[in-house]
Amino acid sequence: METDADPGCVQPDVALLVEFRGWLDRERGLSPVSVRCYSKQSKAFLAGIGGAGAVSGLDAGKVTAFMVAWTAGRNTWSAKAMVTSLRAFLRFAHATGRTAVPLAGAVPAVASWRMSALPRGLKASEIERLLTGCDRDTAVGLRDYAVLSLLARLGLRGAEAAGLRLDDIDWRAGEIAVTGKGSRTERLPLPAPAGEALAAWLTGGRPRCESRSVFVTVRRPYRPLTPESVRAVMGRACERAGLERRGTHRFRHALATEMLRAGASLPEVGQVLRHRSQLSTSLYAKVDQNTLRPLARQWPGAGQ
Repeated sequence: METDADPGCVQPDVALLVEFRGWLDRERGLSPVSVRCYSKQSKAFLAGIGGAGAVSGLDAGKVTAFMVAWTAGRNTWSAKAMVTSLRAFLRFAHATGRTAVPLAGAVPAVASWRMSALPRGLKASEIERLLTGCDRDTAVGLRDYAVLSLLARLGLRGAEAAGLRLDDIDWRAGEIAVTGKGSRTERLPLPAPAGEALAAWLTGGRPRCESRSVFVTVRRPYRPLTPESVRAVMGRACERAGLERRGTHRFRHALATEMLRAGASLPEVGQVLRHRSQLSTSLYAKVDQNTLRPLARQWPGAGQ
């Protein structure tokens, strides 16, 4: 697990980031996942400006210059994550008297067009390679196979898989309780392949420990997996399968695309993926070619 107390983060920066995380929790009420993300991005910002001691000398020009340099070569999503985190950090800096003027407004927005990108899913053959690459003769392999099975069969987010508790599984009903964005908990049917993978991990791989988390480390001290750990599971699976490293959201995209191609409606997809907004689900309309084909205009001269 990544912490701020690593070789790339000097002690004044550590103290400032600890205070920042407390402020995010106390004043903003953010989830632990968001707090970790904001802290990680703010650590990069501190490194880019010369450390905590340089915060008091910040001005709008320096903030803008950092963003221009940092976003060069990075994708839109990474840039947006930095914008959100940096604005929060600068609000904190002003609220605690570290900057004389509010600078959050100096962070430039990232130009993007909503719904402009096609969702990039995984092919069925790629999912199969990711799953079969897990060595289920080992505890790590059983755990990683169960994690990937939940991502693939239920479209769970990485944080949702990491947050699963033993009490969330209802074996008798064949259901699993998933706590997602906004701390909403919903019950989902547990497909047989995912249930079998979970049972194999819990009975044959998971160490006996006090933690009630479904997924834990296999060596002492036993700790619950974090969203970062789940991303690492995905990364290792990609390496074994000979694929480029891909995010866990690719499983959600693949599940949605497959449902549409099998005849499911967009509302049904949104229900499975637990989208709070129909706009989030409407993104997948662009990959449902059977629905889009009647809407396309004929190319001039195509019938000649």
